[in-house]
Amino acid sequence: MAAQPVLSPRAARTRAALISAGFDLLAEKPIDAIPIDEVVAKAGVAKGSFFNHFADKQAFAEAIATEVRLELEDQIARANSGIADPIERIAGGMRVGAEFALSNPKRTAVLLRSHGSSTARAHPLNKGVLGDFEAACALGLLRPEAKDSGVLYWLGLCQVLMTNLIERPFGTAEANRRMADMLILGLSGLGASEDHVVRIASRLLNEIGGG
Repeated sequence: MAAQPVLSPRAARTRAALISAGFDLLAEKPIDAIPIDEVVAKAGVAKGSFFNHFADKQAFAEAIATEVRLELEDQIARANSGIADPIERIAGGMRVGAEFALSNPKRTAVLLRSHGSSTARAHPLNKGVLGDFEAACALGLLRPEAKDSGVLYWLGLCQVLMTNLIERPFGTAEANRRMADMLILGLSGLGASEDHVVRIASRLLNEIGGG
């Protein structure tokens, strides 16, 4: 990803105010339903300031979603630290995404409403999951189709699961069962062996007190 330019303290405060306002507004409605006037009014800045930082509303929404995605990716990286099995790492990403949705429903709503091009295989934010898929395919752990389309398939499943988990209140046991079902169905669809899939799903659920 391109490095952000160094901002003056005043410009940094303005951008932070816009981003904060955007989080609040995007948690309630999609970007197309949010006038720029509403954003700058909530941020308490001049309208011209918006265009000093963002080309348009879509760029604004993507910048906000990127902040959430970076937060989520950091959590996934820490959860997968020390895990060598690429299938387990792929599954761990879904687990962390599900836990993030349950703990941060508003931030998740913002991410899901503004994901932009983040499902693209070559998107910089997908570097981690792409590496795990390449490693799994190189080891022959997944079906051949996963080499080109596995990342898109998996990100789609993760987004659907996260959407489902913020649509209505879930109890811990029910949420864990839903995650386990999605893990098993998703990994099986990728061609992972049944024993491998069940073992990973069971271990991940035990880690978070599910089952």
